[in-house]
Amino acid sequence: MRAMILAAGRGERMRPLTDSCPKPLLRVRGVPLITWHIRHLVKAGITDIMINHAWLGAQIEAALGDGAQEGARIAYSPETRPLETAGGIAQALAFFEDDPFLVVNGDVWCDWDFGHVSELAAALTHEQRLAWLLLVDNPPHHPQGDFTLADHGQVGMPDGSTTLTFSGIGIYQPKLFTGLTKGKPAPLAPLLRAAIAQRRVSGMHYTGHWVDVGTPERLAQLDDWLSRP
Repeated sequence: MRAMILAAGRGERMRPLTDSCPKPLLRVRGVPLITWHIRHLVKAGITDIMINHAWLGAQIEAALGDGAQEGARIAYSPETRPLETAGGIAQALAFFEDDPFLVVNGDVWCDWDFGHVSELAAALTHEQRLAWLLLVDNPPHHPQGDFTLADHGQVGMPDGSTTLTFSGIGIYQPKLFTGLTKGKPAPLAPLLRAAIAQRRVSGMHYTGHWVDVGTPERLAQLDDWLSRP
């Protein structure tokens, strides 16, 4: 099982912190945000990790190296211009060798156990689905949510019923991205909407701790939360 951490964003809402430091290297409890992900992945036995980067990407490579210090094997996908989520994944698609893979947004923090990923990926293939999404309660800054979730795990588009927010953590089949042109920017949302329309996206509702670390205030709040005994 392989994983990708998305780390190419400019982090505009984090300025001025991100003027000289890429957002994935901002620290929580003295540890870079991206390192929290790497450690959680390695703990779950997922050691082959792809990281894309654009803004100040050389700093990310200098800080993490080949990943050996964390027990990982890290490869990088530099982007001369941001390719958005789906475009960044498409550029690195060969890394996953036609197998389903995990993708984690570099600017979220979550204590969900990545140890479930292999089992979920196997079910994705067995059920001939294209994606599996980890959904969370709608945060105050995104009250409208993104998707609905049926009792049997079917993800749907908002229809007036209760919605949930996409956590930025998902498992995908490579074929979800095969229609994209390598090196061309492309968002993820249209691909997911098309797959949802085909009833080929499943998911689960996670009620543990999740933070979209998108602003200096949320970064400070997460640091405070993790500091509590």
